[in-house]
Amino acid sequence: MSALWTSAELREATGGILDGELVVSGISIDTRSLEPGDLFIALVGENSDGHAHIATALDKGAACVMVHDSEAGNDPRLLHVADTLTGLQALGHAARARFTGKMVGVTGSVGKTTTKNMLHCAFSALGPTHAAIASYNNHWGVPLTLARMPRETAYCVAEIGMNHRGEIAPLAAMVRPDVAVVTTIGSAHLGYMGSIEAIAEEKSDLIAALPEGGVAVVPDDTGVDSIFERAAAHSSARLSRVGLSDRADYRLTDLAISADGSRFDFDGQRVTLNAPGAHLARNAALALATLRAFDLPIDKAIAALAAWRPGAGRGEIQPILNGTASLLDESYNASVLSIRAALQTLALVPATRRIAVLGDIRELGEFADSEHLSLVPDLMAHADLVFCCCPHMRHVFDALAEEKRGVWQADAASLAPIVQSHLKAGDVVLVKGSLGSRMRDIVAPLLAGGAKA
Repeated sequence: MSALWTSAELREATGGILDGELVVSGISIDTRSLEPGDLFIALVGENSDGHAHIATALDKGAACVMVHDSEAGNDPRLLHVADTLTGLQALGHAARARFTGKMVGVTGSVGKTTTKNMLHCAFSALGPTHAAIASYNNHWGVPLTLARMPRETAYCVAEIGMNHRGEIAPLAAMVRPDVAVVTTIGSAHLGYMGSIEAIAEEKSDLIAALPEGGVAVVPDDTGVDSIFERAAAHSSARLSRVGLSDRADYRLTDLAISADGSRFDFDGQRVTLNAPGAHLARNAALALATLRAFDLPIDKAIAALAAWRPGAGRGEIQPILNGTASLLDESYNASVLSIRAALQTLALVPATRRIAVLGDIRELGEFADSEHLSLVPDLMAHADLVFCCCPHMRHVFDALAEEKRGVWQADAASLAPIVQSHLKAGDVVLVKGSLGSRMRDIVAPLLAGGAKA
């Protein structure tokens, strides 16, 4: 069992009281996935309190449990702190302080997790790499990622998200990136932030956190260059622009996109992605530009990225209807930009019919109607048939030409059997919507074989 944290390190990092002498090999915040040897942190959430699961954690082999409830008991394996979330964050700071490798912070309106996964793939070709799992990018996900970082890590990729002003700066201060990556600037969280410029200002706080001489890897087409330039000047960092234009420091040239994937030239080398979508090619270019920001070779990373595939809910293509049709699963989350990109990918996939199943985009506030309706031209261009659920997508559905309309329903669960009943051999169906729209309720029965050819 490798030592992630010792008793002495836990005490020093958190200022807590721990009577036992022990070693922890992992960190858990959920007893359902806890492994023997883990430190279980009893976090308190809106609907749960980890202190209710202390006994379960110890029974399952937790080496230590971090608690702040004075009624938790006096087991020598209990690490008593003033507050467990603060304790987790203290571990995150301590993990960053002892890390001597190269740190990357990733943010952006769209593509954070995909780009983070590509960076993990690329860096892993060069040495021991650690990255956030899933979309662990908030006030508990970021310190958890850092606290779980193995001692031998050479490269770490931290994903940093937000939906309100002022959330990125403290996370960036914890991560202290050597290179900051901004994937896109778009309308995600527009209802909370008020403008694209405000979103860009918030994202640029990651650039402002760079050390002197650090590098910010950004797209060449965001339209908010002045905001990035100010943030880079604040930290004495350098901007490295990536994209298709002549003003890009790293250009994608000879870009060819097909249903099988993408091919392009980057920094004098040919890159092949075996996953379709122009947005994925751009994400891969951001990842490669990050390696170049560290003056690292990219040949092994290019070979690794050729084997990379999108994850479930993030662009994975899977067979349905006994292999006679295909599902483009984009169900994890959505924004206007990501739906537009997914529809462009849908258009690449050979099909008898291309079907889009869309749920609402959340957190758009007063901009919700206009943002949703902006998708109508894209749907008309790239989909043969459209199914929608949730209130705002009703406006989109009503604005479509009659021959494009499938069915609208109030929620995903009600729409799922209707979509199943309409599918035929030769169809490719895209499913996408914000997490709160529960588009997995449509994906799950399709993958389970509920639709028949």
